[in-house]
Amino acid sequence: MSERTPSPPQASIAVIGGGIVGSCLVEHLARRGWDDLVLIEKGPLPDPGGSTGHASNFIFPTDHNREVAMLTLESQRQYEALGVQTTCGGVEVARTEARMEELRRRMTSARAWGIDAELLTPGEVAERIPFVNPDVILGGFWMSSVSVVDGVRAGTLMRERALSRGALTILDNTGVTGMEVEPRPSGRPRLRAVLTARGRIEVEHAVIACGVWSPLIAELAGASIPLTPAVHQMADVGPVDLLRATGDEIGYPIVRDMDAFMYERQKYEAMEVGSYAHRPILVHPEEIPSRGASERSPTEMPFTEEDFAPQLEQAREIMGGLLGDAEMGYAINGLLSLTPDAHPVLGETAEVANLWSAAAVWIKEGPGAARLLAEWITHGHPRLCDPHESDVTRFQPHERTRRHVRARAREHFNKTYGIVHPREQWESRRDVHRSALHARTEALGAVYYEARGWERPQWYESNVDLVERSGIADRPHEWDRRWWSPIIEAEHLHLREKVGVVDLGAFQIFDVTGPGALAWLETMAANACDRPPGTSIYTPLLTPDGCFRADLTIQRLEADHFRVVTGAFDGARDAAWFRKHLPDEDSVHFEDLSAEICTLGVWGPGAEALLGKISGTTLSQAEFPYAYVRKVVLGGIPVTMCRISYVGESGWEIYVEAALARRVWDAVREAGPGFGLRPVGAGVYGTTGRMEKGYALMGAELTSEYSPVEAGLARPRVKRADFIGRAAYLKAREAGPAALLRTLTMDDHADASGLARFPTGGNEPLLGPDGERIVDTRGRESRVTSAGMGPSVGKYLLMAYLPPELAAPGTRLRVLYMNEAFPVTVAADTALFDPTGTRMRS
Repeated sequence: MSERTPSPPQASIAVIGGGIVGSCLVEHLARRGWDDLVLIEKGPLPDPGGSTGHASNFIFPTDHNREVAMLTLESQRQYEALGVQTTCGGVEVARTEARMEELRRRMTSARAWGIDAELLTPGEVAERIPFVNPDVILGGFWMSSVSVVDGVRAGTLMRERALSRGALTILDNTGVTGMEVEPRPSGRPRLRAVLTARGRIEVEHAVIACGVWSPLIAELAGASIPLTPAVHQMADVGPVDLLRATGDEIGYPIVRDMDAFMYERQKYEAMEVGSYAHRPILVHPEEIPSRGASERSPTEMPFTEEDFAPQLEQAREIMGGLLGDAEMGYAINGLLSLTPDAHPVLGETAEVANLWSAAAVWIKEGPGAARLLAEWITHGHPRLCDPHESDVTRFQPHERTRRHVRARAREHFNKTYGIVHPREQWESRRDVHRSALHARTEALGAVYYEARGWERPQWYESNVDLVERSGIADRPHEWDRRWWSPIIEAEHLHLREKVGVVDLGAFQIFDVTGPGALAWLETMAANACDRPPGTSIYTPLLTPDGCFRADLTIQRLEADHFRVVTGAFDGARDAAWFRKHLPDEDSVHFEDLSAEICTLGVWGPGAEALLGKISGTTLSQAEFPYAYVRKVVLGGIPVTMCRISYVGESGWEIYVEAALARRVWDAVREAGPGFGLRPVGAGVYGTTGRMEKGYALMGAELTSEYSPVEAGLARPRVKRADFIGRAAYLKAREAGPAALLRTLTMDDHADASGLARFPTGGNEPLLGPDGERIVDTRGRESRVTSAGMGPSVGKYLLMAYLPPELAAPGTRLRVLYMNEAFPVTVAADTALFDPTGTRMRS
């Protein structure tokens, strides 16, 4: 496209960045009816100098993360349809027994997503790839659908298609110089225009798809896209006669040498060796050289050979003499994007309305991410898959800082090919947020897990005596007991028998006030908010398609004063959703009080008597019913109490000014010995107690792919007031469920060696009576969404969605874990523990 192309004065959507994501996005938008698009690229097309041009362009489709797997599989479908994909097959090889166990886990994930795969012996690996040295490996994980794609050509074809529709203007060799943002009386400011070297373009939306430069463009509008450019080393070693003889770019399957953190793939007559084993080398976006100052391109930085030397020797070892004395030719420190949690950053930014992020997306996910974002912009939420883990609004403010981004990126870079446990905790950037009760819980031996910067007690070492008393057994396999303790189950049983106190200081709390508060909340929540002051409302927030966007509690404290309580992991996302929909008039005020209010929970048969003792108030069900909210004085401290339970026991959430929280904790603890009080961690609150009651968790069971009808959360009637997703929700109620959320019990834990195994809840697939993969009529696979022991019912529990014909209580199925099938049974369609809810209301 020539620089003479005139810049349009306005456009419906400006897409900034002409790499694989931006180029695919304009076509996906055009398909959905957007006919006034502009693509702005500072470099020359078709290869403007970003990561798309140099990235190693192969795709291994299996991933443990469902969202990444769905984006990858969709991208492969699109590459195939464009005619730019060559399927060559590929193998991940193991040098250690720990990696072999991981390959069995990858077989499980492949089965979950419907990917053909098999485990190979060293000899079988060598049969398919004759130059691999079988003496240095223990086995391999083979996928026939591994492929190589041409990302630059794919981008060109997608731009051409959008041009042929008359929907697109392309401005290449054009830099973005600024953004115009207009303030609003309430809520976020709104994007108004994109400023370029060729003029001002007034827009409805703008999408930042600039890869490693994305943070700089976002800053022009006062927004943030938390990522850092990082080096991934790659070098071509050759020429090699065997490879030259194929006459193709790729004639042999690709090898991932997982324990060496590197890959080897043919590139014509050379072998490209790529490494994730070297030291993390991070680059500030503003330090990336211009195209004119670059030897090759801005993202192909000078190669640091000393970082690569160990990997070259390991490549020679595993290639069985193939590389011999071949020398390195083309070699670069190639730049890619890393985020604080290793996931993409997609969606509308938290700070500026109508400004979107399409960043930290690799070649293997590019076209799929483009489709997802086009759906998001067009329909108000994606339809391809739930974007819970890639939503740019998931980050708390501290997670958007350069310090945090770089610290976490350093930590996870070398885990790119690592073995990462589903429960694994971060080591860097801990203790960012501590509950006001932290000093007290630390003194009790709390073991902390992180929740978006908050340190939450998972269990307490001071309760170790309860393990022997309760007869809780350890788990025999190290993987199953990693990041777990039998103390969790002991705490659970003690809470059921006596009383427990839980530090819930990580709760996210938002106050909504003003004359328009009620009317506005009615448009947001699926359940009715027009309840008397002093009551609480459990409610989902829905997407425009009538599925889950949030899951939370709203308390009506006064006529025009509401309090929203949500979990730590979803606080930032939920706040962004509320702020996105604030009315323009100044009738509603939304305030984040998460740092000012501390929450603790007290539950168990003795909770009412214990709290009654320190309040001097009658707290009986008659005086203080379930789901009601009251102002109470505990130990001389004014608090707000809500009678509600996520663990299935009678008790309260107690909200107190953070500065006074320790005094309330101390009052509860001082009165506790007579009632058998113990501290209880989030392992009970979030897993064992929750699962015995069949309570669903946002981001696990509750996603934008399922409706309240399917999750068992549909009320008998739908409120009259209109709300986001109401029309779609009514249709879902009429149509009936295509799947039903169920709890299943494991019937036999013994694997082939006789060792008891305990699934971690990492998307393990459910299999039908004949071992077949289970998929509902909407194409959604049945997989484990949560897993954990039910100590009070004596069963290990799994939660999963099942087609109605397989959801009846007593149906026998199997779950695949570490590539072995274990028998499971669909339990009753009500809670396994106290199904009538008597204990919570007694």
